[in-house]
Amino acid sequence: MTDYAWAAGTLWWREVVRFLRQRHRIVGALATPLVFWLIIGGGLGSSFRSNTLGGEGYLEYSFPGALVLILLFTAIFSTISIIEDRQLGFLQAVLAAPVPRSAITLGKVLGGTTLALLQALIFLLLAPLTGIPLSLEKVAALSALMFLVGFGLTSLGLLIAWSMDSTQGFHAIMNLLLIPMWLLSGSFFPASGAPAWIRWIIRANPLTYGVAAIRRLLYLEVAHSPADLPSLSVSIGITLAFGAAMFAAVSWMAARPASR
Repeated sequence: MTDYAWAAGTLWWREVVRFLRQRHRIVGALATPLVFWLIIGGGLGSSFRSNTLGGEGYLEYSFPGALVLILLFTAIFSTISIIEDRQLGFLQAVLAAPVPRSAITLGKVLGGTTLALLQALIFLLLAPLTGIPLSLEKVAALSALMFLVGFGLTSLGLLIAWSMDSTQGFHAIMNLLLIPMWLLSGSFFPASGAPAWIRWIIRANPLTYGVAAIRRLLYLEVAHSPADLPSLSVSIGITLAFGAAMFAAVSWMAARPASR
């Protein structure tokens, strides 16, 4: 095993072990989106009528967004640990190791992505309760896609947290950027019913395409597709590009001398 793979694998495993030892993070990352989904879906279910897939209920419509919210929350909780690592001196010790900085960021990102995927898969088991059937083919495809979405979100979270010295500052940026990014991704409401200026923001939001791809894969057996969603190939391509761009950005930031 090369030094690069060893460093990335060690940091990946450390993230997984630390998460499993902090059970409040498991509850927070999984239960919070579940509560959001049930409360919002229950409150709007009687008044919401979607034209995207034949008029499904709001709990069913918002299910893909709830999956993405779990990925987002786990990315937030996992990347905020970089601030704690800096305060404890662990990050400085890792950065002094004779391995490429990208191996360090890859290990952190893969750790957060793995945790996000595992929790999203648990939530995915609720899909049949909303009327969305599951199959092994569908679960496999969704697992690969949610890994890509989680990788991009974790890389973005690490990019934000890398240069910060306080968790308070990270939470401020999270509330300003990441939560609106989720709200304006087609998770909460369809773009077709929004004002023109909001539709432009939704189209420019890279998370929109991750939500759209998840929505399409959840309905693999449906012959027709909603006209207002981007195609599956476009959605996957933009999701891949977003993840690659965010990882390249955080690796570049980690390689800067100022990050020592």
